[in-house]
Amino acid sequence: MLVGVMLAADYSGANETRERSFQTALAEAAELVAAAGGDLACTETAKRDRAHTALFVGTGKAEELAATVRRENIELAVFNHELTPTQERNLEKILQCRVLDRVGLILAIFAKRAQSQEGKLQVELAQLTHLSGRLVRGYGHMQSQKGGIGLKGPGETQLETDRRLIGQKITALKKQLANVKKQRETRRKSRMAGRLKTFAIVGYTNAGKSSLFNRLTKSEVLAEDRLFATLDTTARRLYLTPECSIILTDTVGFVRDLPHKLVSAFSATLEETALADVLLHVVDASNPDSERQIDDVNAVLEEIGAHGIPQLLVYNKIDLLHGDNRREAGILRDVQGRAAAVNISVAEGAGLDALREAVAERAEECETAHQAV
Repeated sequence: MLVGVMLAADYSGANETRERSFQTALAEAAELVAAAGGDLACTETAKRDRAHTALFVGTGKAEELAATVRRENIELAVFNHELTPTQERNLEKILQCRVLDRVGLILAIFAKRAQSQEGKLQVELAQLTHLSGRLVRGYGHMQSQKGGIGLKGPGETQLETDRRLIGQKITALKKQLANVKKQRETRRKSRMAGRLKTFAIVGYTNAGKSSLFNRLTKSEVLAEDRLFATLDTTARRLYLTPECSIILTDTVGFVRDLPHKLVSAFSATLEETALADVLLHVVDASNPDSERQIDDVNAVLEEIGAHGIPQLLVYNKIDLLHGDNRREAGILRDVQGRAAAVNISVAEGAGLDALREAVAERAEECETAHQAV
């Protein structure tokens, strides 16, 4: 069961605009459930001025949801919002099923998709950080005294033991990721020694970033039509002209309200983005909410300190646009004649030569600016 609540504080503007934004967010949440491997039994919605302190949805709606859980034999209720540990715990008591918030859902997807050792470490760190505030859930033996080998000693409750062990694991993971960061810095210094400019592909999840990366570099990075298909950063050298080469990196996709725990845990990966010379911001031109997605990506870029890096917008999937919305493949230039955006279709290969041309221009601009300094 998916639960979405339209809070007055989250949706402003005309009623029609608010409703459309809410339904778009709900549809994206349904995709997240599918990406996590869940089968969506039903979707429940509500409207509130503000979140209920104890239950988020309010007492009456919580009872309605509980009736639906019993009637449909639902095992998991996913809330498309970030719940406090208290709200999550109270909802589980009333609904009598497991409750997962948006943060937990995205963490579940990341845990399922992580392939590299670094990715797995980052996901585990985020999961344990999220879990540490929710340990009181599901335990019927919280006050039982426990001692034993490797534990703090007599007089420590199970809850205290679990919290301490999780804290120790979090510390160990942070040390491991610090070593990963050092390795990244070594590789980055090696690349910089060659004076190659770095272009990082960023964008909303499922905008076609990995497909574009594969097309340009003739790589075989996992590229699927699903949210968060890519979690690990991949870097390849891209030859643009006989005189110009760059390093192109593919990164994890962003999403609306990307949990801060994930941004923090994935700092080693996202650092590649923050240290790039230029960002290729890939946009799904066929998505009616593309402008809002651009804003969401820019919000995450600001959080990781990458908002000041020059961007080249790449409008992908123009093959899916028809009628008045059609776009011609090619470079869009600003009033100064600089390449500001490029219309492409990765699926059909349209506009890729224009994109290479625009990237080469931006690389030359970076080199000129570097020499001027």
